[in-house]
Amino acid sequence: MQPLLIVKLGDFIPDLVTHRGDFESWISAGLGDVPVRVVDPRRGEALPQPGEVAAAVVTGSHSMVTDREVWSETTARWLAGRVAEGMPVLGICYGHQLLAHALGGEAAWHPGGIEIGTVTLRKSDAAQRDPLFADLPECFPAHVVHRQTARRLPPGAECLASSEFEPHHAFRVGDAAWGVQFHPEFDTVAMRGYIDQLADPLREGGADPERLAAAVTETEAATSLLRRFARFVAERSMQPAII
Repeated sequence: MQPLLIVKLGDFIPDLVTHRGDFESWISAGLGDVPVRVVDPRRGEALPQPGEVAAAVVTGSHSMVTDREVWSETTARWLAGRVAEGMPVLGICYGHQLLAHALGGEAAWHPGGIEIGTVTLRKSDAAQRDPLFADLPECFPAHVVHRQTARRLPPGAECLASSEFEPHHAFRVGDAAWGVQFHPEFDTVAMRGYIDQLADPLREGGADPERLAAAVTETEAATSLLRRFARFVAERSMQPAII
C-alpha cells in the first residue's frame, strides 16, 4: 500500500516533545503498522502529487485557521483537490477546521471560549451509518483543546458527533473525508500536559485546571478512530478501480 501522509501543521508543548514525541509520532502509532510519510508545509515542504499517497491525516496546530497563513491556505487548496479526487482524509483539531474551510464551510472563534480536557461526545443519527463512527458507543469520552471551531460545516457535510460545548465535533463530507475537533492521538499524559501548560490563563478565565486535570480519563473509543481510519484506507485501496 502507498504510504499514509501526515500533514504536520503544528507542534506539541516543547517541554514534553523530547520525552513524549510530537503529533505525528502519536498519530503514526495510532494508525498502526502502516507506512507513513510526514510533510510539514510550514517549512516549505511540498505536498505530494495526486497518486503518491493513499490518504492524509492533518494534525492540530497552535496557529489559527482564521489567520490565513500562506502555508495553511496552500494546504487547504491541496486538501480540496484531494477530497474532490476521492482520497481519504482525516483532519484533527486545526486539521478539522482547515478541512471545513477548504471545502466551503467556515472556521471561526468559538463564542464560548476554550474547550479543554476530557469531554463526553454524543453521536448523531448520521454516525450510525458512518464507516468510522458506526461501531463507537452512543456516548464516549475524548480529549479536546480548542478555541476555534468549524462554525459552519461544508455543503453536504454530515455532523457525526457533538459535545455540550461544541456542536460540530466530527463531520464527514462525501464517502471518505472526515474532520474531528477532538484529539484521537492524545493519551492522558498529553491531555494533562496541555492543561498544565494553560493553567494560568485557565484560572484567569474562571476555570479550575486542577479539577480539569483530575477529570482526565482514558479515551479508548476516540483513540480507536485512527486505527479505524487506517483500516478504511487499506480496504479501500484493495477495491478494484471502476472504469
